[in-house]
Amino acid sequence: MPKNRANTPIASWVPFGLGHTKPNHYWEMLRSLWENRDNLRYAWRILRHGVCDGCSLGPRGLSDDAMKGVHLCLVRLKMLRTSTMPALDIRKLENVSRLESLDSRELREFGRLPVPMLRRRGKPGFHLISWDEAFHLLGDCLRGISGKDPDRLAIYTTSRGLTNEVYYVAQKLARLLGTNNIDNAARLCHAASTVALKETLGVTAATCSYTDWIGADLIVLLGSHLPNNQPVSMKYFYYAKKRGARIVVVNPFREPALERYWVPSIPKSAFFGTKMADEFFQVRVGGDIAFLGGVLKWLILKNWLDEKFIAEHTNGFDALKAALASQSWEELEESAGIIRDHMLRFAEIYAAAKNTVFIWSMGLTQHRFGVENVKAVVNLALARGNLGRPNAGLVPIRGHSGVQGAAECGSVPNTFPGGFPVNEENARRFSSLWGAPVPSSPGLSAPEMLDAAERGALDLFWCAGGNFLDTMPEPDRMRIALARVPVRVHQDLFLNSSMFVEPRDAVLLLPGRTRYEQPGGTVTSTERRIRFSPEIPGPRIGEAMSEWEIFMRAGEATLGSERRHLIHFENADALRGEMERAMPMYAGIASLHSAGDSVQYGGQLLCANGVCADLPGARARFTPLAPPPNDPVILSAPKAREESLFYLTTRRGKQFNSMLWSTRDPLTGSTRRDDIFISPEDAHFLGLGDGDPVLLRSISANSHGSRLPASEPAPVAPTFRPAFSDSSDRGATAVDAVILSPDGFHRDEESAFEISNLKSQIPARSFRGVCKISPVKPGTLQAFWPEANVLISSRLDPASHEPDYNAWVTLEKV
Repeated sequence: MPKNRANTPIASWVPFGLGHTKPNHYWEMLRSLWENRDNLRYAWRILRHGVCDGCSLGPRGLSDDAMKGVHLCLVRLKMLRTSTMPALDIRKLENVSRLESLDSRELREFGRLPVPMLRRRGKPGFHLISWDEAFHLLGDCLRGISGKDPDRLAIYTTSRGLTNEVYYVAQKLARLLGTNNIDNAARLCHAASTVALKETLGVTAATCSYTDWIGADLIVLLGSHLPNNQPVSMKYFYYAKKRGARIVVVNPFREPALERYWVPSIPKSAFFGTKMADEFFQVRVGGDIAFLGGVLKWLILKNWLDEKFIAEHTNGFDALKAALASQSWEELEESAGIIRDHMLRFAEIYAAAKNTVFIWSMGLTQHRFGVENVKAVVNLALARGNLGRPNAGLVPIRGHSGVQGAAECGSVPNTFPGGFPVNEENARRFSSLWGAPVPSSPGLSAPEMLDAAERGALDLFWCAGGNFLDTMPEPDRMRIALARVPVRVHQDLFLNSSMFVEPRDAVLLLPGRTRYEQPGGTVTSTERRIRFSPEIPGPRIGEAMSEWEIFMRAGEATLGSERRHLIHFENADALRGEMERAMPMYAGIASLHSAGDSVQYGGQLLCANGVCADLPGARARFTPLAPPPNDPVILSAPKAREESLFYLTTRRGKQFNSMLWSTRDPLTGSTRRDDIFISPEDAHFLGLGDGDPVLLRSISANSHGSRLPASEPAPVAPTFRPAFSDSSDRGATAVDAVILSPDGFHRDEESAFEISNLKSQIPARSFRGVCKISPVKPGTLQAFWPEANVLISSRLDPASHEPDYNAWVTLEKV
């Protein structure tokens, strides 16, 4: 594809985008200055020398290896206060009844957790204990569980700025105690990507580097909102467009910030803005497999394939080709929500590009078919050889700093450190390395841990960060599950609402240090770069301890004097030395000691020259796929609209995970967290206007918020399909029905019952909000996470155990 020179058209002649829906960069900078006014020197040292604890791009200080200029974003500035905030007044915890009604945002404002605290069953609140008391209590509990049934223990690690060292020691503790029940926060976001990439390419991370974006002919962004989650990526896009790249977006929501963005550190863009997306393909929620399959079908029909690459470096293309041949255009259009002519348009753009980078996030992964969604992207990349060469590749962009290293360091139930699968052979390897036996059967994933807790099958649940009441579907059910665990350990920087769930026996709070407070640690970014993050001189909070040391000392207390050496490390350097021996893929981590030190495992490109060394024959795999099942059309479009049934998906506003969020979202113009994003077409039909109060009711769960029993009939919920208003003669919006079952998959039509009886037969959970008319795909709604999680039922992708954060809902004007 011939490159357009300086493809950076301005967004608006109005200076600084005044009046536009856009980020308020300079206002937010001033706000951050004000928030950190009591600790400005320390805040500046963190920005200047620390490795970013915000998103997964992972710059060092204010610098970046991919581009010139300052690397600083609003996410990092907002996170800054989590490091400079003073300690909370522990007297507030003496009676938690006053705190139970507060959300995690309000609780965080109290300040940092400074000391270990304990709450016993029946007590009104927490009391101070020493670290020795805390480790004695933990040692007794862990030793008792390990001696009887170690699988009644579970450890969960979140992405809250944890370093690789924390992930490694946490999983080692679990395995030395006899269980593989260890998991991390990536289970809720990119577990589907990990599974799909491992099965198709033999890798589990981005195949290219950030520098490859700048130089690509085409960047395809799927199911991701980078301006909100990874803001500095928009600066990458600016430089990519300056070198002639085109940017294509595939998403149900026409995100204003993806269409135009004001990059604050580039004068031209800061003043006039930059048009970012060159093309926008508005698929329906869950329609990506059909859309990408349709594009691939056009590539085959037009002979726009890289046949040499396919022949020399892949397996399975003939099976994929046959599967696509069996799928009609009508089926693909209906499932994708996009007509075939638009699929052809995408295929033309893709075929004209020599080098393409694909980037995706949770819009693809958080479905019950998330693994298949990612495999559809891989199919498209392989079809034109966009693997293992410069300026091309596949990027599952992570949302949070350091989370890439969690699974790689073994903080998952089915993989030992270094990517070794949990099996008997590898259990022997690690038993020999560590000098003690480790289990050889996979453990529980995070959702399975919560299921076990609900059944009363866990005796101790240790959470290093995270708040399942905010992050998981069915928060009421999560509360019940946590309450049934005899001993809960919450290791964190701040208070959160899950800490106040009534203990069955005891709840222990352990204060951790930030990455800047501990004596150096490493984090791994989306591009597989392992960076050393140095200790930053400054104030320290109470008795807070480095988080890897908390796990180590708990292990020492459990194993006793004769076996404490199994988990003891003199310092972080010694720990990284063991990590390098255990994890060949992390070769070089032991040499990281100083600010600026880094190593990129695998080099700039994985699968270099198309060679997937970890797969049979070193060949990548195509995967035959079909759109999610479509059941017979049983309702007319007017009837479906009369029932006001929609497919709801959750989205992030101005927030960072469940730690930080703001009421106002400048990227969408939303001013409240209960906004319900609805298309102009649907709002007009229903007689709704901006700000009108509405009530959403979930129809995929019963009154207890749990999955429908298999003995009950499953509800029929319509899927809105595209309004074929341009080159198609199919008329108004078509509707079909998906017959939902307890596992989220379809059943035959005999399982269905009349939609007219739906509301009376399925008691539903509800959510009150207000209409926000927005450029969302007709037939779908969007609402903010985690507020809308009350509407989401606990459906999982069976291949990855990643939750499906989507639900069928009814909408009523109130």
